[in-house]
Amino acid sequence: MDFTFTEEQQAAAEAARAVFSGVVPDAVPSPALVPGAVAEDIDRPLWAGLAAGDLLSLTLSPEHGGAGLDLIALCLVLRESAKVLARVPLLETCAVAMTLQRYGDQALAAELLPGVGRGELVLTVGANGRTGHDPAELAVTARLDGDPGKAGGDGEGGDGSEAVWVLDGVQSAVPWAQTANWIAVPAHTGDGRAVLALIRRDHDGVTIAEQVSTNGELFGEVRLDAVRITRRELIEAAGAWEWLHALLTTGTCALALGLGEAVLAMTSQYTGKREQFGFPVATFQSVAVQTADRYIDLRAMEVTLWQAAWRIATGGGGALPPAGDVAVAKIWASDGVRRVVQTAQHLHGGFGADTDYPLHRFHAWAKQIELSLGPAAAHEEALGDLLAVHSLD
Repeated sequence: MDFTFTEEQQAAAEAARAVFSGVVPDAVPSPALVPGAVAEDIDRPLWAGLAAGDLLSLTLSPEHGGAGLDLIALCLVLRESAKVLARVPLLETCAVAMTLQRYGDQALAAELLPGVGRGELVLTVGANGRTGHDPAELAVTARLDGDPGKAGGDGEGGDGSEAVWVLDGVQSAVPWAQTANWIAVPAHTGDGRAVLALIRRDHDGVTIAEQVSTNGELFGEVRLDAVRITRRELIEAAGAWEWLHALLTTGTCALALGLGEAVLAMTSQYTGKREQFGFPVATFQSVAVQTADRYIDLRAMEVTLWQAAWRIATGGGGALPPAGDVAVAKIWASDGVRRVVQTAQHLHGGFGADTDYPLHRFHAWAKQIELSLGPAAAHEEALGDLLAVHSLD
């Protein structure tokens, strides 16, 4: 399959490289040296730079001030962001914005999306549920208000006002929840439908408890206690949550690829300079074989990533639904990025654990990415379920 990128997609990658060129991974304290989060906020100067470079509006339609590009372009940008461990909710903001644009209330989209593109609004999403092991939508309930004076059977208030939905539940490990303006929360209704609520961080009934991720970033446990939202803030369209989840998972694969490429390059530079017995260790057969294996991992991660992104972006057909390609990509991303950083640690020797050297930061981020939205085993199970019901003949 030809994965040649368009001129617009290549331009997006070049613009991203320019914006990320001034970012250094050790701009914040090492997660190994601080008991809590490495910082209380995202990298605001970088966020402003992404907005100035039109990268936050990349996937928004022209009517909302965007370039109208697709998931493939976003993944190219995410790939570059991971190479410098960019501390910004680029994936979460863009994925939620794309979902609102595609499935949500168009008046709300017109109100919010231009501000997202300008960097004025930060969006995030609770995709881990209560524990991270069960479907996220099962952690929150959504019901129409039962007060006849407020919500009638026709979906409108008894006085003609807009219907009110009430949300209860918990979403754990929400990235940068404390600094986001809006949080997308999947939920389930009484009849078992998956819906997606858009909730302001400071909304009545929303409380956020501090959590710290594996890579030292500030996450939040978002608790909803009888949170009341209007119908336009609830996306009821079938498939909306599943589409957002696929965007997030595929974007996570792009992050894994970019991080893995940066780590392999770092390892190649180190082993090319480090000498033993008068020769660079890169010339030793055992070292060359290990790095070659990791290069193969990265190429497999790359081809499965673009296959999944292409299926989602174009709606192209395949033997399995797009969810199958997403599962394959995440299996390779999770296992591959783990193997890359483990080999890098081994070949760096003691430098790999030195907190004055950046490799340990990449290892922490790799572990976070590996487990985000499910480890390889969870996606292997999902792939098996798909294979059980779809014939490949």
